[in-house]
Amino acid sequence: MDTTPAAWLRARPSLTGSAPALHPDAVPDDPLALFLNWITAAAEAGVAEPHASTLATVDADGVPDARTLILKDVDERGWAFAGTRSSAKGRQLAANPAAALNFWWQPVLRAVRVRGPVVEAPEEETAADLAARSAAARAGVASGDWVLWRIVPTWIEFWQGAVDRKHIRIVYTREGDRWIRSWSGGEGTRQGSGEEESA
Repeated sequence: MDTTPAAWLRARPSLTGSAPALHPDAVPDDPLALFLNWITAAAEAGVAEPHASTLATVDADGVPDARTLILKDVDERGWAFAGTRSSAKGRQLAANPAAALNFWWQPVLRAVRVRGPVVEAPEEETAADLAARSAAARAGVASGDWVLWRIVPTWIEFWQGAVDRKHIRIVYTREGDRWIRSWSGGEGTRQGSGEEESA
């Protein structure tokens, strides 16, 4: 019996969730609307922390780094997350203000990836976010060290897995003030299916 790590990993089940029905004609032109739909559906399907995501940044040497954090807000301005300026991610974002977020909702076989430049929120929004944390969480934060950042997305992918490996990918690419949407996978391939303005 093969007991190597590769064999053990290969034996683990994958794509064990149950994907909801998804049709190209039901996909909105605005990726924000689709994200809010999907994260709400994930919560309703029993995903314990659907707002948890992996944030990827790059350090000064160009080496990628990643960690799990909580999405703080999402609207037309971007996907918001927070932390200390003195942390590894704070230093990395100061040197290279771009990042990616990845959400994985296993019970519904869905993932969302977001990429783009990162900007700092206004000071009053950062202060409000810090104030909303518990006293214990605020205790270890030095004055002026807390930051609320936003990824301003230029590219967003919605991925829905399928046991037959005909995974669906819905990609939104920012071009000026509008989003270009493409669809691939599933029962057929559909490209360039929308080019509507975002909010």
